[in-house]
Amino acid sequence: MLYGREAEIAAIDELISRARDGAGGALVLRGEAGVGKTALLDLAASRGGPMPVLGATGVEAESDLAFAALHQALRPVAGLLDALPEPQREAVRGALGLAGSGDRFLLAAGVLSLLAEAAAPEGLVCVVDDFQWVDRASADALLFAARRLGTERIAMLLAVRGDLPVKGVPSLEVGGLPEPAAAELLDAGATIAAGVKQRLVALTAGNPLALRETVRRLSPAQLDGREPLPDPLPGGSRLFGEQVTALPDEARQVALLAALDGDLGLVSRAAARLGVGREALDELEAAGLARVTGASVRFRHPLVRSAVYESATPAVRRDAHAMLAAVADEGAGERAEGGAEGDRRAWHLAAAALGPDEAVAGALARAAARARDCGGYGDSATALTRAAELTPDPLIRAARLKDAAVAAWLGGLPGRAESLLAEAREHAGNDAALGTEIAQLRGRLELNSGSAAEAVRVLSAGGSLGMLADASEAASYVGDTAAMIEIGRRAEAYPEGFLRDVVAGIGAALSGRDDGPELLRRALARTGELREAAEFLWATAAASYLGEADLSAELAARAGRVARVSGMTGQLPVVLEFVATAERIAGRPAESRAISEEGLELAREAGYANTVAAHLANLAVCAALRGEEETCRRHAQEALAIALPHRVGLRASVAAYALGMLDLGLGRYAAAHDRFTALVAAGPGAGHPTTVWRSTPDRIEAAVGAGDLESARTALQAYEQWSAHAATAESRALLARCRALVSPSEEDAQEGFAEALRLHANPYEAARTGLLLGERLRRAHRPAEARPHLRAALEAFRQAGAEPWARRAHAELRAAGESGEAPAGSALDALTPQELRIAGLVADGLSSKEIAARLFLSPRTVEYHLYKIYPKLGIGTRTELARLVVLRKAPADVTGNL
Repeated sequence: MLYGREAEIAAIDELISRARDGAGGALVLRGEAGVGKTALLDLAASRGGPMPVLGATGVEAESDLAFAALHQALRPVAGLLDALPEPQREAVRGALGLAGSGDRFLLAAGVLSLLAEAAAPEGLVCVVDDFQWVDRASADALLFAARRLGTERIAMLLAVRGDLPVKGVPSLEVGGLPEPAAAELLDAGATIAAGVKQRLVALTAGNPLALRETVRRLSPAQLDGREPLPDPLPGGSRLFGEQVTALPDEARQVALLAALDGDLGLVSRAAARLGVGREALDELEAAGLARVTGASVRFRHPLVRSAVYESATPAVRRDAHAMLAAVADEGAGERAEGGAEGDRRAWHLAAAALGPDEAVAGALARAAARARDCGGYGDSATALTRAAELTPDPLIRAARLKDAAVAAWLGGLPGRAESLLAEAREHAGNDAALGTEIAQLRGRLELNSGSAAEAVRVLSAGGSLGMLADASEAASYVGDTAAMIEIGRRAEAYPEGFLRDVVAGIGAALSGRDDGPELLRRALARTGELREAAEFLWATAAASYLGEADLSAELAARAGRVARVSGMTGQLPVVLEFVATAERIAGRPAESRAISEEGLELAREAGYANTVAAHLANLAVCAALRGEEETCRRHAQEALAIALPHRVGLRASVAAYALGMLDLGLGRYAAAHDRFTALVAAGPGAGHPTTVWRSTPDRIEAAVGAGDLESARTALQAYEQWSAHAATAESRALLARCRALVSPSEEDAQEGFAEALRLHANPYEAARTGLLLGERLRRAHRPAEARPHLRAALEAFRQAGAEPWARRAHAELRAAGESGEAPAGSALDALTPQELRIAGLVADGLSSKEIAARLFLSPRTVEYHLYKIYPKLGIGTRTELARLVVLRKAPADVTGNL
């Protein structure tokens, strides 16, 4: 029976009730040892009625064994794996030791999908005790799922001791019992004087375990107040010290083996080697200190393990570890080096080691490789770090520290990666090849989470083409044109190839050389040979520096598609920076917003600060297009707070551009003109030439609106130079619009706008041109000709959700003599960004499983969203949904039939 836990029980019941109704969630129960968290988990497991229960318990001895907790939790439902999308299925199979493989994000999404399958049809309760000792790989996957249960019938509860941060999951503090409840608990077990009860509650802070165990150790005279209470009371690990000491020697030996490894088979074999029989384990159970559950030995409470561990000398503990390693090797035979037994053996050998030992270090390094191959990067980093400590050769130690840094980086631990890398540099000595690898990784770490300018400095010192390419990328993030030109010049010394041509071409193009565009065109001609997401991003850069924003956006979208279905090695948040920008440039701000929301969440989980800034900046632009002033300013300021001190000029400039677009959309031309002008003047670390080039059509429009025609003409001259080698229709359309805006001849201006309309492929940009032409025609007293353009622009703006622009078009339309309310937007406007993305993938012909694999959702979540989408749109089939999406994506007729 639980005493005094009404509030906690109510919170648990509410969580389970919501999950039963299809609104799942997670809750962290946080409190000190012995406060009753396990009892609350047991209660939760019993409150779900027909809902099945999955559970796991973190074990300190297994906290370095990748996926140990997932094995406990998911083994009962492994038979449901076939229902998962293939990439997720293989990732989970790999984590469970079933011969699959995968990476961090695919594994996490697969865990979510498998839990969702297990939740059908009654729902599911998932409880994890002692979460502070769950291995890092399992913890990452479980938390990924916990933060995404809103549409699943799953209630997840995690019990945590101490202050371990659990981001994104609400916590409930479980404190000591109030005095009345504590007194009731004491009355249920013994007759105790009122004053003694009050004193015991005060001294134990109402901790239930401390109360029970203390009372067991008090004499009748102490309980009835005839003798004073001992000072101090037994507490902490001392609660069970006497019971451990009282165990027979053989039972204490078994207890120590179980404290070092909870695997029943391993403990039994080690005990047999020591000549200890099964009776010793029976005695341990009879003492109430441990129990055998399935294939494990579990202590009654973690403090029992602490007491057992502390009762043994370091030498005795090392001997026990050595015995466990020996029987792990003996029992697993040829499999010892290839799976969980091999990992256990490696860790026990490491714990038994008294100094450097290459054989032990090598075993740990192989265990790290197995964890890495299944997506357990954090555990891989831990194993490699310990392997490095045991490595006698300095160069091999440095290489293992470097590999540990890579694993920590990919596991979302940038701070730890930086520390490991610094240690690797100390041991690398004068080895040039290893020093280059360490420097390149250091530069990549800086680019992801630190100073982009420092990344340029570090990477520019390298001599390989790969490092030069990374240096060029870093310089591009900073916006350092001079560095990009110099890096491009150095790249010319390497043989012709795709990457060399892009890096050299960008540098040559920025310096104004005629061969720059030729090199970039030659690189783009090899696009059909590209396979990796990173390669498509370089192609994106090549198209961008040719002035072809539309082709650049198309290539970025391809990078995103490749990244989602291939080994992403943790870099998906970075790829999504460019995919989100591509969607926005293509005139699909709602889709762009949804991608950046996903990327922002993943970037925060991965610890990629500069990528967080990128997604915040893009979200600011999307908010500006929608006219959401407060949201735009908030996102922009958050992005600038990261980008400016980190010298990430590309992202700082996008955030500043968002504020300019906000002013332009709301008709504040002078303010927009000032912001765009400041953007041009911003140097490396705050501004960026690509943002300046892409924003020039907006800058010209703002300058004209503010009455500064001279600035508009100066901007046009620069834009003509930047666009000189652009060949796509959309790039020519934007140039025609800019020329029309500054044309002194009204007739030439109207012809320029009409030419732009004939060339536009981007519906949003076409609408802006149609609005400008409609305004010119109305002010030239030709309202009948203006109205078709304004009407089409209004519809396109409403389709895109660009409300400020839609209001401007509507006002012009009314001024042109057309009365009535603004037409309703697309039915798709009723969808959330996530629903809109799912609708788009349905239109592309993807199944629910395929959509789930793309978006890191469970197939059931996809079906849930479709269930919500259909009534919103008044439809009932995928075919009808696809038809609506295709109509939305089709370029609007903003030509006025010219």
